[in-house]
This record gives sequence, C-alpha cells and structure tokens, in this order.
Amino acid sequence: MSWTIIQVAVGGAIGAVGRYLTGVGLARVLGSNFPYGTLTVNVSGSFIVGVLFVLFGGLSGETGRYTALVMTGFLGGYTTFSAYSLDCWLLFQQGRNLEALLYAFGSAGLSIAACIAGIAVARVTQG
Repeated sequence: MSWTIIQVAVGGAIGAVGRYLTGVGLARVLGSNFPYGTLTVNVSGSFIVGVLFVLFGGLSGETGRYTALVMTGFLGGYTTFSAYSLDCWLLFQQGRNLEALLYAFGSAGLSIAACIAGIAVARVTQG
C-alpha cells in the first residue's frame, strides 16, 4: 500500500510540473488571452490516457502496476480531465449511454457552477 502511495505522489509531482510548464510555455508563445495551456493539457492528457489504457491492457492485469504511477499519478497531476474522459468512454462502452451523457454534461456543468459558487462564497466571506 505505501509503495502505491509513493508512486502516485511521484507521478503526480511530475505531472503537475508538466502541466505548469505547458501552461507557461504556451502563454509565452501564444499569449494569455485564451487558456491554451489548459486546453492543451486536457486534450493531450485525454489522448495519453486512451493510449495507455490500451497499452496497459485496461486498469488491471500484468501492466496494472504502472497505473498508480502513470495513470493516477502523472496524468492525475497533469490533468484530471483525462480520468473524466476515460470514465465517459467506459460508460459508453458498457452501453450506459444515458449515464455517460449525464456524467459528461453533468460533470462539466456542475463543476462550472461549483466554481462560480465557490467564488461567490469566498467574495461574501471576504466582506
């Protein structure tokens, strides 16, 4: 159990640094008028999780030992959007289309609403 936690922590640290450097680099090249960095890590992280899901043979099995380091750690630190994308795909693969759509749009909509609510609460508490 503790080795798995170390793998997640190391992978997460590397992923977070990758996310930061991607954001800073793209802001310098393309400007900061649009969240190019966030868009890039969300799309690239989703692509990488798809590739690794196939290469690792799913989330368990012989290569499942890499999922904590790479899938949960690195990609979780890089972008949690990758996990969201994989969860949507898995629901569609299971034929749970309505649930997949509700999850896809619900996650996006509720997350934006929660962010707005958090901003409102923080502003109210600041006086």
